[in-house]
Amino acid sequence: MGTKGEVKAGLERASLRQALRMRHMTMISLGGVIGAGLFVGSGAVIQTTGPAAVVSYALAGFLVILIMRMLGEMATARPAVGSFAEYGRMALGEWAGFLMGWLYWYFWVIVVAVEATAGALTLHNWLFPGVPLWVLSLILLLLLTLSNLLSVRSYGEFEYWFAFIKVAAIVVFIVLAGLFVLGLWPGSHLNFSNLTAHGGFAPKGVGALFADVTTLIFSFFGSEIVTIAAAESKEPAKAVARATNSVIWRVLVFYVLSIFLIVTMIPWNDSKALASPYVSALSLLHIPGVAAAMNVVVITAVLSCLNSGLYTASRMLFALAYQGNAPKALLRTNRRGVPARAILFCTIVGYLSIIMDYVSPQHVFLFLLNSSGAVGLFIYLLIACSELVMRRRMEREGEELKVRMWLFPFLTYLCIAAMTAVIVAMAFQPGDLSQLVLGLVSVAVLLVVYAVKRWYTENSRRVI
Repeated sequence: MGTKGEVKAGLERASLRQALRMRHMTMISLGGVIGAGLFVGSGAVIQTTGPAAVVSYALAGFLVILIMRMLGEMATARPAVGSFAEYGRMALGEWAGFLMGWLYWYFWVIVVAVEATAGALTLHNWLFPGVPLWVLSLILLLLLTLSNLLSVRSYGEFEYWFAFIKVAAIVVFIVLAGLFVLGLWPGSHLNFSNLTAHGGFAPKGVGALFADVTTLIFSFFGSEIVTIAAAESKEPAKAVARATNSVIWRVLVFYVLSIFLIVTMIPWNDSKALASPYVSALSLLHIPGVAAAMNVVVITAVLSCLNSGLYTASRMLFALAYQGNAPKALLRTNRRGVPARAILFCTIVGYLSIIMDYVSPQHVFLFLLNSSGAVGLFIYLLIACSELVMRRRMEREGEELKVRMWLFPFLTYLCIAAMTAVIVAMAFQPGDLSQLVLGLVSVAVLLVVYAVKRWYTENSRRVI
């Protein structure tokens, strides 16, 4: 893995370029919270919760807002390569940096594999029914690998436009759907009956509201990418502070408001319409070409996740090498300041998943999905614990904070308790239990690897 001295020597030969501008960072922060799951997966959540799904989204969004505030506090005070993995190391110890970094890396390489398949499926059903799925997945993965290898600026430009399209689509939807719900669209009238007409506001009971919070936290995962990208930004502190301050309205507008409009326009028990909720809602306005336009948006969201997944996984791998928790060879960058080796290493799981799509499309892919399912919760829990320790340390040292966690330490403790409760609740949900077990196995394996690495390092020093 490399000693501290070897890591330092490696860093002298490796440097990430600060090529991301404020407009890139703004769009990365805006688009990071909008995934393909919002456009497609929200329908399944509405069917299991009813109109009260809007409350589930608000609860999950509240937790993510708190996590982003904590990250903003730490990132503006101590900008670092690897962001929260480094904060975990500084606050809780080497084991925490190792665990958070590798868990986050694992999550995003699985996202790369998932999104390559999801994008291929959309293209297959929409434009290329005769082309095998694995071929389309391979093409998408190759294209985004090349864009990441070119330069960090190319990643920023791709993500800027991907995020712009996603944000524009949500804004247009909210404006048009809002006019329809308020009775200001031709042929519409003020009508909120779908909120209570089919079994009440919470037809599946109050328990369903909290059960879905587990799933929805994963929908918001990606909001923190801006803190990773800050290391390659010209104005890291300013970019992170802006993203942190805007996360409240991003969650409220993009998720809570748009889901509220959907459950107002479409009956929660209409499974056919909720298979593609945004398309179904807009079809009530009788605008031609809505389905094709939404397919473009979904493809854009998929490509955005694929692009960001490769970027984020490679930078976290770079940070792990920086800490001495990954091979130091991954610190090497090309003449454009891109960690090419780290990027190519991160694509391995994606290419393996494409092979599995061809050989055994069900079993291995399902295992990968389940094994990464609870990872986001573990990472968020460790982020909150890190902030609790670092905030007290910085206050003792008299450090001035540009961004402060609200009502510290009360809201930090509340967030830790809530995340713990969600993890425990997964054990009692049949659909979540396998994800929890495999997630805990992943944590256990990484801790064993860390213990072996530490033992080997200490014994090597004794020999020397």
